[in-house]
Amino acid sequence: MTKIEIYTKSYCPHCKNAKKVLGRMGLAYREIEVDDDQVLFIEMLERSQRRTVPQIFVGDIHVGGNDDLLKAISTGKFEKILASQSPAA
Repeated sequence: MTKIEIYTKSYCPHCKNAKKVLGRMGLAYREIEVDDDQVLFIEMLERSQRRTVPQIFVGDIHVGGNDDLLKAISTGKFEKILASQSPAA
């Protein structure tokens, strides 16, 4: 199964929406809350070069935030990312 990671903050409405969208798509993901964890926040910053949440990764590919996710889904790019990161059968 494709590894999806999403960096979030518990109070963030964009994070909640991104998680809802992924859930509706039937995709499992690993949530990494950066609320009170500076180490995880720095990890997110280094990986994404962004300070805002959510930050979504599919395997090694940085999808971006909630708006980026929605755009990638609507254009078909997200499906291609998922396919490119799926482990070989």
